[in-house]
Amino acid sequence: MFRVYILLLFTFFFFHLHASGNISKYINMKYAYLSYSAIFIFALLTVVQAYDYFRGDGESADEHCCDHDHVHEKEKPFYQRWLFYLVFVFPLISGLFFPIATLDSTIVKSKGFSFKPMEQIEAADHYAQTQYLKPDTSIYYGKEGYEELMAKELAKYVSKQHIVLNDDQFLKGMETIYDFPGDFLGKEIEFDGFAFHGENTDRRQLFVLRFGVIHCVADSGAFGMLVQFPKGSNFKDDDWIHVKGTLSSMYYQPFKSTIPVLLIKDWHSIDKPKDPYVYRGY
Repeated sequence: MFRVYILLLFTFFFFHLHASGNISKYINMKYAYLSYSAIFIFALLTVVQAYDYFRGDGESADEHCCDHDHVHEKEKPFYQRWLFYLVFVFPLISGLFFPIATLDSTIVKSKGFSFKPMEQIEAADHYAQTQYLKPDTSIYYGKEGYEELMAKELAKYVSKQHIVLNDDQFLKGMETIYDFPGDFLGKEIEFDGFAFHGENTDRRQLFVLRFGVIHCVADSGAFGMLVQFPKGSNFKDDDWIHVKGTLSSMYYQPFKSTIPVLLIKDWHSIDKPKDPYVYRGY
C-alpha cells in the first residue's frame, strides 16, 4: 500500500507544480508537455498499483511468489526495504515542504563570473561551462543554421533606434547584440534585471542580469550586460532595476575583453518579478 501512496504523491506533486505556477522555476514552459505527461503516467500507475493491491486482498501481485523460488519483498532485510522507499520519498519531501529557492547573485559568485570572447567560446566545451552575459545557443544548431537564425534576429532590430528587451525577447535580443555589437552601437536599449557588482571598483558600473533558462534550470545562465551610470549608484547585489541608455563598448580589465556597455540615461528600482527567469524560445 505504501507504493500506492508514493505514486499518488508524485501525481499530486507534479499537478501542484502546475497549479501553483512553480513549474516555470524548473523548466522552460515550452517543455511543459513533459510534466503534463508525468501527471498522466503517475496517475495511471497509481490506479494500476491500487488495483493490484486490492485484488490481492492487501498484497500486491509481486508479493505472491506462489510457484516461484525468488525471495519476495517481505523477506528482504528491513533496512533494504526502507532505503528503497527513502530514495523516492526524499524528493517528494523536499519538493512539497522545502521553499523553492530562485537563482540570484550568490550563484553567480560561487560559479565564478567570467566572459569569453567568441573565439574562446567556439573552442570551449559548451556543455561543461556556465554561460554568462552572452546567451549562446549555437550548440543546438549547425553552423549554417545558426548563422541564418541570427541573421533573421538581427533583421528585427537593425532598423530600430529604440529597443525594449522584455521577458519574451530578452535572451534572443541579448544574443543578437553580442553577436553583432557594431550594429547596435548608439541605439537606445532598455531592460529589467538584478544588480551584480562583480569585480567592479568603479561605483558607477555594475552588471544588470537575468537568469535565463534554455531548457531547464540545469542549463541556466546569468545574462545581461555591463551598465554605467552618470554618477555613483547605491544599488546592492540582487536589487532589481529598470535601465535605459545608449549602447557603447569598452575594454573591461577583469575580463581582459572588449564588451558592450550601456551608458545609462534613465533608471529606477522595481520589484522582483513574480517569475524572475527569462526563457529561450525557438
